[in-house]
Amino acid sequence: MDWNLVRDFLAVARTGSLNRAAQKLGVNASTVGRRIEALEKTLGLRLFQRSQTGYVLTDEGEGLIARAETFEETGIAFERRAEASESVEGRVRLATAENLANFLVIPALPDFRAQHPKLTLEIVTDIRSVNLNRREADLALRLVRPTQGNVSVRRVGTMRSGLYGSVDYVRRRQVDSKARDGGRFDGDEFISWSEHYGDLPAAQWVDRVLQGRAPALVTSSLYAQLVAARAGLGLAVLPCFMADAEPALQNVPSDADAIAQEFWLAVHTDLAGSARVRAVADFLSELVRRNSAILLGNTLRA
Repeated sequence: MDWNLVRDFLAVARTGSLNRAAQKLGVNASTVGRRIEALEKTLGLRLFQRSQTGYVLTDEGEGLIARAETFEETGIAFERRAEASESVEGRVRLATAENLANFLVIPALPDFRAQHPKLTLEIVTDIRSVNLNRREADLALRLVRPTQGNVSVRRVGTMRSGLYGSVDYVRRRQVDSKARDGGRFDGDEFISWSEHYGDLPAAQWVDRVLQGRAPALVTSSLYAQLVAARAGLGLAVLPCFMADAEPALQNVPSDADAIAQEFWLAVHTDLAGSARVRAVADFLSELVRRNSAILLGNTLRA
């Protein structure tokens, strides 16, 4: 069985589209379509129902998913063993949150690139958690500890959050007795998370404070919350390392300062011997360590 046929079958099954599968695989959609037809002809089975909305697995196709994934894991493991070299060059895929990528990792990359000019770092910032076993990434820097897959996981640091508002907003609220009475926030406007992110510690804190009141703004993006707070729309719970760097934002003392999340670095076990993956992992660990005071919000509130 041609590995490419199995790989393309899984890509179409997971995305439901030839175009999305082709984009993920780095080929054109017609190539994926031909491979799916070739696989169906080889097996003598109809694997997908075609429609205007996309490709949907048939019962026969559903029945092959588990075996195809076993095939996939074997192929990826073979590739990883072959890539375990001592040369720090090639491509490494890092999965992390968009705010960590934009505010922590990318600003530090020039020095890293100077040390390893032959290494290309690809940063994946999908909202969903990537699957390291399926080679969707080589390593991940996350705020939630990975619990599945053949991965090596270690804690590399801690990030703290706090309550922030614009300088003008905080100045206005200081003369509002309702807003500062007994440390309560009855007179404040808040920027909150959409329901999909209701499990986040920041979202839960804001919900407790609002006690049923409507927020001023609901977003699904951390950076949008920062911009909204900076514009004076209300208070938002933000990571200290992002908010403290904004001159237009000011911390508002509250028990939101106790919100802390740990950084977890996950690397697929088969890639532990890869020099290029080790180089990125060491860079990330040192980056978090070097910025520990900033990540904890200690620089402005010592």
